Amino acid sequence: QVQLVESGGGLVQAGGSLRVSCAASGSIFSIHAMGWYRQAPGKQRELVAVIFSGGSTHYTDSVRGRFTISRDNAKNTVDLQMNSLKPEDTAVYYCNVVAGISRQNYWGQGTQVTVSS
Repeated sequence: QVQLVESGGGLVQAGGSLRVSCAASGSIFSIHAMGWYRQAPGKQRELVAVIFSGGSTHYTDSVRGRFTISRDNAKNTVDLQMNSLKPEDTAVYYCNVVAGISRQNYWGQGTQVTVSS
């Protein structure tokens, strides 16, 4: 089993910055990708950013240039630095890890990010 523990998040004014972090532990073999999703009230969960085992990254259009994803392979952690936050970034942010031969998806419990206008 893989456990994901998230930290960070909180309340910030528009234009501010926040950082969310995720640490993976347990029986971790062959992490293929680590990423962040978010879900706003009444909306579907959406991919925010992902970083693959080779180091390449992908961002959803709405956050590109404002958010930066990074990972520490030795510690199995993934961070999301969020700058120039907007009220529409308000959501619960979920850490996601894809690992193993079967490319199993693992999810964190979610952390709230609230951006006030």
